[in-house]
Amino acid sequence: MQSPESVILIPTSQSSHHLARLISGSPSCQSGQIEVVYPIGNGENQDVFPDGEVYVRLRDEVMDFEGRIVVLHSGMPNPNDGLARLEMILQILSGSKAIVEVFFSYFSYGRQDHVRHVGETNVARNIVARLVNYYDVSKIYVIDPHFGNQTWIIDYPIVQIKASPVLYTAVRRDHPDVIFMAPDAGSQGRNKLPGTKKTRHSSFDVEVAWDEEFRLSVEGKVVGVVDDLISTGNTLRKFSEACKQCCAKFVVAVSTHGVNDSGIRRVKTFFGRLYLTNSIDTPDSNVDISGLIINAILVPPAQAE
Repeated sequence: MQSPESVILIPTSQSSHHLARLISGSPSCQSGQIEVVYPIGNGENQDVFPDGEVYVRLRDEVMDFEGRIVVLHSGMPNPNDGLARLEMILQILSGSKAIVEVFFSYFSYGRQDHVRHVGETNVARNIVARLVNYYDVSKIYVIDPHFGNQTWIIDYPIVQIKASPVLYTAVRRDHPDVIFMAPDAGSQGRNKLPGTKKTRHSSFDVEVAWDEEFRLSVEGKVVGVVDDLISTGNTLRKFSEACKQCCAKFVVAVSTHGVNDSGIRRVKTFFGRLYLTNSIDTPDSNVDISGLIINAILVPPAQAE
């Protein structure tokens, strides 16, 4: 076991293992700054019982560790049993002497971030509050959270990490003259980009409107359409159609979280290319954000704002 000055990284389940494997091969792990420690299985060496119930056990050396432990969690593709694993790990760690932090490469339920109708609840805030107030989590890192613009986040020790620099670099490598735009107000606010006006009638019925200024901006240009996640893919599809009607030269999609496989397929059909991070384990991800995770967790918590 390493010294208390190092950081232990615990991936919650298979959904986070792809990132943990990349981090394990990094210079930061080779130098001893980070150690990836996987949970161990039950008697059958499985992390789930035949009836589907989740099993979690942490190694003895983790329980004896007195430094920082970061639990790495990706909320997809199994958001519900993923949260069960996360809570079980945090419950176990509550009996340790470690400083516990959680890193969400993708925060499931992040879109349920405010109450729209009577009878709903703010699930995102509820999860954050439970981690901080019940499990005594000292820091929560999130890559491009949907709730990033919500005012309630200032009440919690949340560190937002933007994937856009890594994504923009990947796009500019292929298209140096690209201009970036966003398809709706939420993405425009999170990414500080211009774009169109979107009206959502339902999950599958999206309307996009643009003006003359937008047409002049994209005409003859390579356009990178930036959105935080791909679910149905309809918002990105509508924006692609708007760019093509305004005579854009070439249009690529740029996204952090590939939430839904069918939505990813739809986006790939309408765009010249998709640039997608591996925040969620999907075959279509082609931009690695493991370096963002390493850089974030190696910053001392008091300075990670």
